Amino acid sequence: MNFFLASDMEYLQFRSVGISYKTAPLEIREQIALNEDEAKGLMLKVQEFFGGTDILVVSTCNRTEIYYNAAANCNVDIAKLLLIQKGLTNTEAYLPYFIDYTEQNQAARHLFEVATGLHSQVVGDMQIPNQVKHAYQWSVDLGMAGPFLHRLLHTIFFANKRVAQETSFRDGAASTSYVAVELIEHATALKANPSILVLGVGEIGTDVCRNLKEKEYTNITVVNRTRAKAEQLANELGFGVADFENVEEEILKADVVISSILRDEPFINKALLQKKSLHSFKYVVDLSVPRSVAADAEQVPGVIVYNIDNIQAKANEALDRRLASVPHVQTIIEQALDEFSDWSKEMVVSPTIQKLKNALEQIRQEEMARFMKNLSEEEATKIDKITSSMMQKIIKLPVLQLKAACKRGEAETLIDVLNDLFNLEQQPERR
Repeated sequence: MNFFLASDMEYLQFRSVGISYKTAPLEIREQIALNEDEAKGLMLKVQEFFGGTDILVVSTCNRTEIYYNAAANCNVDIAKLLLIQKGLTNTEAYLPYFIDYTEQNQAARHLFEVATGLHSQVVGDMQIPNQVKHAYQWSVDLGMAGPFLHRLLHTIFFANKRVAQETSFRDGAASTSYVAVELIEHATALKANPSILVLGVGEIGTDVCRNLKEKEYTNITVVNRTRAKAEQLANELGFGVADFENVEEEILKADVVISSILRDEPFINKALLQKKSLHSFKYVVDLSVPRSVAADAEQVPGVIVYNIDNIQAKANEALDRRLASVPHVQTIIEQALDEFSDWSKEMVVSPTIQKLKNALEQIRQEEMARFMKNLSEEEATKIDKITSSMMQKIIKLPVLQLKAACKRGEAETLIDVLNDLFNLEQQPERR
């Protein structure tokens, strides 16, 4: 499944290199993650330094991966370039966290599996298709998406539609943070823009915030012991921030409290929640282990508490359904990869087909020119249509034979024969 530049018959290979939660801990992934401007800057450098084409950079909280087409394997150098761009000059210390795919079918398969959510921390993650679409748009914005990447990504997007329509792979919420947000969405359905307090911005709290952002909630306040960490996340997502010293006041005025703080004993209890009379329901979601919400909190009229066990049970049910769908998803990916592979193989003979068409069209035009002066305009039009139709029929069989030879892996011999017969090496690639 190679793809070549027709000008010099130089074979290009689609490759990828990057890190993910499978190869690197969070503290490493945080250092290497790219925002849109950084991703685009890296893409320009990959193009400039390595002659890369069809460049795609996918960067999320769980992975940062670079995909590209090039004649040479530049994976290690691209990894070093990424690290240096992020100010990590001790590149040898970070390289072991990277995994690379040097063969085109490996890299394409990996991108398919990433984009469908097979490699997500939460299997079937519904955010990853959108993240890949954003990455594709960055490539398009920079003019780096050629025919190969366009075809690959649209084949992936179509496979994703099939996954959504034909399987249970995206049914239900399969992470505790997403279940929590879905639960709040249902509970507050009748209240316009509820006030939500997110208490604690560790990994779970951060995921909750990102999921809330996806749901387009706007009246959100973030509280964390370390205010700087809360401010960083809040600024990124457009949320409000409050000091930890004022946390009791924030808990009392919020319609929804989502807590994931780590404490030895419960922080939110009956005594605290009774300090203010409630005029509507207050929902308290406890994602902490050990619990940060006391068992007596739900004794307060109007307070409804959901704990980690309630939420995890729902997540496990959804996860079981998704895991049961994995074989079907893999079958869809295999079918899409086969289709893309056939197209990719045909791209190898596309320049030869175009040159053959141009060579035969040149012969037709030259012969037409010899006789046109002796023909009326009506006769010339008829002859043009007749000879054009003849050329289409003549070219049909060689084109079919070339495409069939591609699927058999025997295209090179036929390309050589056609090149010799019609001197195609001297033929320009006019369209």
